[in-house]
Amino acid sequence: HFNSHSGLPAKLINGGIAGIVGVTCVFPIDLVKTRLQNQRQGQQIYKNMMDCLVKTVRSEGYFGMYRGAAVNLTLVTPEKAIKLAANDFFRQHLSKNEKGLTVFKEMLAGCGAGMCQVVITTPMEMLKIQLQDAGRLAAQQRKPASMSPTKLAATRVLSRSYNAGPSTATSALSATQIARELLRTQGIPGLYKGLWATLMRDVPFSMVYFPLFAHLNQLGQPSQDESAPFYWAFFSGCLAGSTAAVAVNPCDVVKTRLQSLNKGASEESYNGVVDCVSKIMRKEGPSAFLKGAGCRALVIAPLFGIAQVMYFIGIGEFILDLSPFN
Repeated sequence: HFNSHSGLPAKLINGGIAGIVGVTCVFPIDLVKTRLQNQRQGQQIYKNMMDCLVKTVRSEGYFGMYRGAAVNLTLVTPEKAIKLAANDFFRQHLSKNEKGLTVFKEMLAGCGAGMCQVVITTPMEMLKIQLQDAGRLAAQQRKPASMSPTKLAATRVLSRSYNAGPSTATSALSATQIARELLRTQGIPGLYKGLWATLMRDVPFSMVYFPLFAHLNQLGQPSQDESAPFYWAFFSGCLAGSTAAVAVNPCDVVKTRLQSLNKGASEESYNGVVDCVSKIMRKEGPSAFLKGAGCRALVIAPLFGIAQVMYFIGIGEFILDLSPFN
């Protein structure tokens, strides 16, 4: 297995399959993460991760946990593709004259990869967050009249005009409808709301993840010319992923808040990253920046563990070998 030398198409297939498998496995936890991050003090509907999962299933059914997964599944492959291709591209360019890459250069490559990927990540998560959070807003509106697990369908809420507040109950919207509405009212910038926060999250993430993974994976190599066993790749991917995820969680909280168009009653809105950070600090204290950190670690760890295993197995190479183009 000379993973590092496999061509880009194979890598893209690996990344795509890994992304689809990964998202399917961990999407419910990601939904919980969004809801926990959006909760304000005094209006907590969900106590913690398990509580949120249970309540979501109870009021929205099992498929309720996958609200927004379609956007994610559609876009996760191109997102991974851009990230991997960019990381590869920068690594090649940075290692032109020397043999290996210094940690600094690995970080630079990761940084470049993170910057390229936000082109897809930002609109994808923007849409995903609206869909994931709709159920929380609906539950919040029902809260005074005791949380009866009535069928939510009647009160699926996404207010039509984004500033009118939660007044009009509409049927559950689809990602395409939200995207259309955003484009109609705000143009392209509407889809790229929270771009800076996404950069602040994904660039440092890539800078931590890629070098950390490379070094963890090296520890598992029996000798210089042998690659580490596949469970080691999985473990390294998980550990590097969750470390990086928790490290950038404050940026993720800011991003979730900025990208949520619909606020519940008495949830303030923010103009930009700085405003958001200062308001969260003032009103909720520093601990708020770790909201959903456990969820995020749990989401990211298997995502990246699975991805590393797919590269290791080389499923993309296998598929390409079967294809008639070779």
